[in-house]
Amino acid sequence: MNPADLSAALLTVVTGIVVRRGGTAELTVDDVALERPRNRDHGDWASNIAMKLAKSLGANPRELAQEIADAAAELEGVASVDVAGPGFINITLDAAAAGALAKTIVEQADAYGLGDLYRGVTINLEFVSANPTGPIHIGGVRWAAVGDSLARIFQSQGGIVTREYYFNDHGAQIDRFARSLLASWLGEPAPEDGYGGDYIADIAARVLTLYPGDLFHIPRDEQQEVFRAVGVELMFGDIKASLHEFGVKFDVYFHENELHESGAVNHAIDRLRELGAIYEADGATWFRSTDYGDDKDRVLIKSDGEFGYMSGDLAYYLNKRERGFERNLIMLGADHHGYVKRLMAMTAAFGDTPYVNLEILIGQLVNLVRNGEPVRMSKRAGTVVTLEDLVEAVGVDAGRYALVRSSIDSQVDIDLDLWGKKTNDNPVFYVQYAHARTHSVARNASGSGVERSAFDASLLDHETESILLGILAEYPRLLRQAAELREPHRVARYAEELAGAYHRWYDSCRVTPVGDEPVGDVHRTRLWLNDAVGQVLRNGLGLLGVSAPERM
Repeated sequence: MNPADLSAALLTVVTGIVVRRGGTAELTVDDVALERPRNRDHGDWASNIAMKLAKSLGANPRELAQEIADAAAELEGVASVDVAGPGFINITLDAAAAGALAKTIVEQADAYGLGDLYRGVTINLEFVSANPTGPIHIGGVRWAAVGDSLARIFQSQGGIVTREYYFNDHGAQIDRFARSLLASWLGEPAPEDGYGGDYIADIAARVLTLYPGDLFHIPRDEQQEVFRAVGVELMFGDIKASLHEFGVKFDVYFHENELHESGAVNHAIDRLRELGAIYEADGATWFRSTDYGDDKDRVLIKSDGEFGYMSGDLAYYLNKRERGFERNLIMLGADHHGYVKRLMAMTAAFGDTPYVNLEILIGQLVNLVRNGEPVRMSKRAGTVVTLEDLVEAVGVDAGRYALVRSSIDSQVDIDLDLWGKKTNDNPVFYVQYAHARTHSVARNASGSGVERSAFDASLLDHETESILLGILAEYPRLLRQAAELREPHRVARYAEELAGAYHRWYDSCRVTPVGDEPVGDVHRTRLWLNDAVGQVLRNGLGLLGVSAPERM
């Protein structure tokens, strides 16, 4: 019996009691959600439903809890039900009911844990979107790992997800990039507001090999345009290649220039004008964003006819909505908190629901540390630490796991010495080793004649097995929470908890016979449990974009 089955059965019990007591509340499975007690002596599952309902029913919480407990004790697969404190209901399953989950997991394989929270919902997930003026810095790398993992988690809940990269190829930063490339080629110092680092010289040299014409005998402004056109494409190609090697593949690369060349910016402004959210003042066109909760109104077309910064945001959001995306998530760095109000005002002005049709996720800083000291400079980029630096130091798996393992609203210090270790001190190694161990156990079992030819769930009655089964049972709900709360770090922490419980079980329970002991159903049944753990670890690591090796 898994938590969903138990919650459904408990819902039937509670609904009957509410009706008998004259209540009218319409309850759902979410109302009787179960929690794992921290103290294993308190049973397998706990519910506070009696305390939640007592006031509306005019009942004493503990007396109501006892009434629910007495009825729940008759449910199939329930060994005992106790009431604790002011009205907590603690449920203990019999070994057979709890152990049946192992077989279910093996049979469901990759499908175990999948849910329907976002079944059929179209989701646009925009992340990284670094300007194509240099390698991806470590802050963008965090979004690469988190964004890709979140996309996988949304998909596990039935979401129709599009991973999108917004290619900022319009504006002053591209001009500075082109001037920097040109200066490097001419042997001049980098512009004061330009870009430095070895990559600039590398891109400039590659432009020369690709440009078919004679760069030496054309005016400087034409030379700059060549470096802009060819250099940006080369830089963006390098960015895409780095992301691909990091296991991140985007479905759409959207060019900002398209918004301006296609007329999408004017289309968005005209749409807001139709909705009464536009006014003219001081020769400029303004978005009346204060009517929708912003701190100040925003200029969309300046008095000189140039588009204001926010005009592109309007066009891009409307473009996404017109492409059919119901939910749009944008991941931004820690320095973008000031963008939230204006973007939510934009959402409301278009007639949509802020924080539903559009969500902004703000990530905190990432620091790399080696030998106790911060790593501040990249050999290639010169001013920032890049994706390539992280991968070179610890590898793709450790890099992704380290970046996803913490909540996005917390600053992360990645100790390169720790994450480069091949020991259990390294969290990703610890989890991967647990997965590899499940395969090692299965290989040894096969060599000893132990196969999954029999299954008796009642034999999984060791304390470590009860704990392990309880953690396995939590996986589907854990995935739903990770999706709902936009917190992929929950999957990483769960994997570590499962790995720890598995290692303790491995030390206590044998899958293969010892000495002359004959192969029995207990060994065969434990093999099912072993393989179930391997399956869930594999599923979880896959959602993080981390490999699940069979040997280490």
